[in-house]
Amino acid sequence: MTSEQEQLEDLLVVTDSHGSDGEPRARRIRPGVLPGISVNFLLLVLGAAFLLPLIWLVDASLNPHASAALSGPAWSITNYRAALAAGAGGAIKNSLYLAVVSTIVATAVSTLAAFALSRRRVPFKASLLLVILFLTGLPVTLLLIPIFEIFVHLGWVDSPFYTSLVLAATSVPFAIWLLKNFIDQVPRELEEAAAIEGASELRILWRIVIPLAMPGILVASILTFINSWGAFLIPLVLDANPNDQPGALGIYQFMSANGAVHFGPLAAYAILFSAPVVVLYLICSRWLNGGFAFAGGVKG
Repeated sequence: MTSEQEQLEDLLVVTDSHGSDGEPRARRIRPGVLPGISVNFLLLVLGAAFLLPLIWLVDASLNPHASAALSGPAWSITNYRAALAAGAGGAIKNSLYLAVVSTIVATAVSTLAAFALSRRRVPFKASLLLVILFLTGLPVTLLLIPIFEIFVHLGWVDSPFYTSLVLAATSVPFAIWLLKNFIDQVPRELEEAAAIEGASELRILWRIVIPLAMPGILVASILTFINSWGAFLIPLVLDANPNDQPGALGIYQFMSANGAVHFGPLAAYAILFSAPVVVLYLICSRWLNGGFAFAGGVKG
């Protein structure tokens, strides 16, 4: 044992209570304990920093006299009634329509494109994938004005359906990149065995690839849903109809219409707007936790 290690162990010796013979009893602390305590303390502080705003949000939504301070809930649904009276229900329905349509379209298009990029010999595939990766970081604001001009010429302005298609297009590049990596992990032997049995390529995709890549498809769907659910700028520019405004626009107009900030109704509005995303995650969590299940599918 080197002298440096002996000095380190001597520093980690802590004198504990005396034993039965009256002699002091030494207890050695493992070298990894102190760093572990520091990391746990840091994580506890970070967790509290994220948890306290959520506690305040729930507290303010239940307190008719809510303020910026944390005062404890009064267990009243007055704020929720005020939020619903201000149009929160209709705005959430509009957000749900935009998110569901854009998620279905983006997931279907991305799955087909990712399958083709993963299984077909596409010319300049590497360059195409780099372009797709570049598009994932392209700000949508750069394209919003040309898109608006196209919508004006085609008569698509103030249409929730076409607005949802634009939202889907903003999520397609990342979804393709994500799903292509998932489909690459699906064993080709399973597809070859199905092709020998006479299965068409579409049937192979539907019965083999999609079930095995379902965790990745769910991840892409959830990310697309969240992206569309919180969309603000695209619906603001492409759909000026007050009856079509989504929840993100509803919260903004709710704050500006009241002048002074009313924390209680605003917190209730935020909880109502966030609830569908939380429910979606809870429903899909068991598939996300399961991951892939290829074991036993292919013999070595």
